[in-house]
Amino acid sequence: MPVSAVTSIGLVVMWSSGFIGAELGTRQAPADTLLMWRFLVAAVLLYGAWLLLRRRRLSPRAMAEQAAIGALSQGGYLGGIVWAVGLGVPSGTAALIAALQPLAAGALAGRLLGETVSPRQWAGLAIGLGGVALVVRDDLSAGPDAAPGWAYGLPFAAMAALLGASFLERRARAPLAPVDAVPLHCVTSALLFTAIAVVGGHAAPPTGGAFWAAVAWTVLLSTVGGYGFYWLSLRRSGVTRTSALIYLTPPTTVVWAYAMFGDAPGAVALVGMAVCVLGVTAAAHRSDRPVQPADGSAKELPPDGQIDWPIPGTPRSSPRTGRHRQATGRARPRAE
Repeated sequence: MPVSAVTSIGLVVMWSSGFIGAELGTRQAPADTLLMWRFLVAAVLLYGAWLLLRRRRLSPRAMAEQAAIGALSQGGYLGGIVWAVGLGVPSGTAALIAALQPLAAGALAGRLLGETVSPRQWAGLAIGLGGVALVVRDDLSAGPDAAPGWAYGLPFAAMAALLGASFLERRARAPLAPVDAVPLHCVTSALLFTAIAVVGGHAAPPTGGAFWAAVAWTVLLSTVGGYGFYWLSLRRSGVTRTSALIYLTPPTTVVWAYAMFGDAPGAVALVGMAVCVLGVTAAAHRSDRPVQPADGSAKELPPDGQIDWPIPGTPRSSPRTGRHRQATGRARPRAE
């Protein structure tokens, strides 16, 4: 199986496992307790392995950049998701809201990346938000055990944090490979969530084996697998394709939740997911018109209509010569 296919499948399956892990863990302990021990274990394993197998000198700029990226991508994103699930937001709904991150990225691309966002893409964003509203409406009508309304804002905040992390990674002056970056992210998150849990008086873990099974799930599948595949896909395939794969995580999460917890989605939720898919289809539509960068000069689209936005500073090989050129973050035609 091609490496790209393995990366894609791994990202979808492992990323969606995080929402299930959040539900498993918050059934046993508060969200900050789960996150503290998840990242303490992950930091010891990953950073310890990095010191033994790959220890090398990292620049202070690279470490500072990755600390900020980790605080947003793991601290902000996971903090919002796990807190929301702990308050009663269904894991499928949290996954669906978080999966709107690529649509938000498209809406901000004009100002931050110099990419023109078409009216059709704006319509797709609006339709997608309408689909999420239908899913949330179905959950709010679930009765007295439903999550409070404000809890549904947490996945949106988490989505914004991951979006900010993706933009920071794109603009990093000293980018690192995932094998170097993810351990730093885990160390940053361990410090952050340990401080939160200690202040909140939730640092002591439960003694039951179910909690530690949830910790093992989130460390191996969600942290090592999910974030490893996310940053690998972002570096190999660019933001566009990685974002499209994230759209597949809500239905995958629903399958996980139904198989493990018996949580069958309601009729309105299914309609909402269908509406969201329509919005995603509209927003992901590839126009044949030239891209209009921020400087006003027209750029022709590649033959397949895909705009690839590689991470600045990473070398890109020419398909003909194999020579490397420095990526600039701008769209460029592919060799025919």
